[in-house]
This record gives sequence, structure tokens and C-alpha cells, in this order.
Amino acid sequence: MYKVKVYVTLRESVLDPQGKAVMSSLHKMGQSSEVEDVRIGKYLELTLQKGDYDLDEKIVNMCSKLLSNPVIEDYRYEVEEVVAQ
Repeated sequence: MYKVKVYVTLRESVLDPQGKAVMSSLHKMGQSSEVEDVRIGKYLELTLQKGDYDLDEKIVNMCSKLLSNPVIEDYRYEVEEVVAQ
């Protein structure tokens, strides 16, 4: 089996009002005046069975068609092979 970690983030050119709200709240709490920017994203973990398919192609297909919005979001992923015990 494979464990796939997918990170989805807004593109740099897209405004992130949720990130701005979090940054503002951090500053108001007096906890992190050093924080200059906050960007909000998504983290997903997928577990895939080993099979007769191109793993990278399958992941890219899932990410670009469902897990992210390619117009405003970027994604990256990491694959870890899980050894059955």
C-alpha cells in the first residue's frame, strides 16, 4: 500500500482573506507580532492499494480533477510506501 500526503494551497496571486483574518487575530492576541503573512491550505492523506497503474499519473489525475481547483490552487504530494506487518 501507499500513503499519499497531498498539500493544497492557494496560488500566490490569489488573495487569502481567511489567512489575513488569522494573522490579524494572532496580532490582536499579542502572541505573534513577528508573523508577516498567513496562508490557509488543505492537507489530505490518501491510502492507495498497490496495483497495475502509474501511481504518479493516478495522483495527479485525482488532485487536478477533484482535490484542488487548478484555477486558484496549487498542490504537491509525497508518497510513502507502507509495509504490511
